[in-house]
Amino acid sequence: MSGTIREALLEASSFLAQHQVMEPSHNAELLLCHVLGLGRAEFFMRMTEPFPVEHTAAWQMVLARKAAGEPAQYIIGEQEFYGLPFEVTSDVLIPRPETELLVEAIVKEGRRLWPDGAPTVCDIGTGSGAIAVTLAVQCPMWQVNASDISGAALAVAQRNAARHGAAARIAWHSGDLLAPLAGMRLDILVSNPPYIPAETIAGLQPEVRDFEPRTALDGGTDGLDPYRRMLAQLPLLAAVPRVVGFELGQGQAREVAAWMEAAGHWDTVYIVSDYAGIERHVIAVREQA
Repeated sequence: MSGTIREALLEASSFLAQHQVMEPSHNAELLLCHVLGLGRAEFFMRMTEPFPVEHTAAWQMVLARKAAGEPAQYIIGEQEFYGLPFEVTSDVLIPRPETELLVEAIVKEGRRLWPDGAPTVCDIGTGSGAIAVTLAVQCPMWQVNASDISGAALAVAQRNAARHGAAARIAWHSGDLLAPLAGMRLDILVSNPPYIPAETIAGLQPEVRDFEPRTALDGGTDGLDPYRRMLAQLPLLAAVPRVVGFELGQGQAREVAAWMEAAGHWDTVYIVSDYAGIERHVIAVREQA
């Protein structure tokens, strides 16, 4: 391959655009930085240099994968969440920025209710471990648990915990939703479960539909099955958690909030909107133990 790094970037952007890749320039930049092993600042400083010929084969392979629709995060093998890099594979959902707001809400309520204590928290359906690991890093006194039905996902989460020095502070559970936690006393329950209605999955962006794990997307007929089941499984626990935080899909938050209000376990149930103004998270809080 001849030409400069800048020319390679422009050619790749055009190529990806021709293949209907969303944000072609951004994706080209991410992938080129990855192939060249450069940080963003160094990448821009070296734009006028010749493209290193030894990277040509790898660059062409990466572009072909992206043109076929594969998410850049899976190609790179990484996604940032809450300022930390997380390994991602096709066994886990790619962490989204809006989920950082769920973590913020859980940290805020946990620190308020247990200012000097160590609440026990569990991240249900942990996937890459983004929520559990972030909570363990942000709140090192907390007793963090994480569960997932997928053994492959738990393996990714455990590697991420080790990467960020949190492996010894997270207990791992394999199983379906709250079932592996039967008999435990949880102070905080947090979950970003599958919430896409099954019949709409076929209409999702190809990057999501064809590459992200269906078990992390399919929320049943109306997308709300995991929430129904978790609320129904609360009697499995030693006590109802004082704080529960759920992430939901567009148009789902008010219905789930109404269920939680009707359950009567919590003093306050409120909704947190994401960066796009979508009602994204439901937080339920009981003030007294």
